[in-house]
Amino acid sequence: MLDSEQMNETTDGSEETSQSDASDQVEESVSEAPPEDQPEAQPETQSEVQSEGQAEEAQPPARRRQRAASGTRPARGRRAAAAEVAEEPAADDGDEDVPSPRLREMYRSEIIPSMMRDFGFTNPMEVPRVQKIVLNIGLGEALTNGRAMESATRDLGTIAGQKPVITRARKSIAGFKIREGNQIGTSVTLRGARMYHFLDRFINTALPRIRDFRGLPRRGFDGRGNFSIGIREQIIFPEIDYNQIDRLRGLQVTITTSARNDSEAIRLLELYGMPFIKET
Repeated sequence: MLDSEQMNETTDGSEETSQSDASDQVEESVSEAPPEDQPEAQPETQSEVQSEGQAEEAQPPARRRQRAASGTRPARGRRAAAAEVAEEPAADDGDEDVPSPRLREMYRSEIIPSMMRDFGFTNPMEVPRVQKIVLNIGLGEALTNGRAMESATRDLGTIAGQKPVITRARKSIAGFKIREGNQIGTSVTLRGARMYHFLDRFINTALPRIRDFRGLPRRGFDGRGNFSIGIREQIIFPEIDYNQIDRLRGLQVTITTSARNDSEAIRLLELYGMPFIKET
């Protein structure tokens, strides 16, 4: 009997020790596990992001581009990134500011006051001005020479600095062997800055290159303030290369103004520097 009681006690003691060991292991595992409610550590705070963005903006543009190319740019806020993109200089593509036409500035500073004194204008808007300049080349030879139109268009585009348009016959004329729709010429219309630049080159560079030039006749006015002049050779313009032309061609230059009569238009063009023949 004693042996059985001793055996029961030993078994009870072993069960208690095994239970205590299991409870200790559970407590150790629970203590080692991270708490679920604890928030994860943030890598950077908002103040740190702002300070890094300000330090990045303080760096020169060359340094920022170098870091962007290497791919080592640090993390920063959206506002700092947008500010950096706005501060970076644009790529240098060779686009320079085009200077204002010289004749336009002269018209505003010199021609308007002079015209108001000469003709008694009370409002500067009454002073006539140049509205447009039309360059025209007639090509009757285009009916037989297919390359004439191409050469004339190239020369006129070089002179005007603008692509010309091809003019076509509006109706058929049997005497000239022209049918409706045939290409008979090319023309270009200049306005704005191109018009003033061409007028400056025409007066000060092209006209003095005419052979035996003695001035422009005044009979080129039409009575409504518009002036037309015929040029016999396109080589008076320095933009034309002698080695690239196939033959000498003439062109017509028409200057359209807002003058009400020829006297106002003559005075306007004289102030621009147009060399008219003096009346005797």
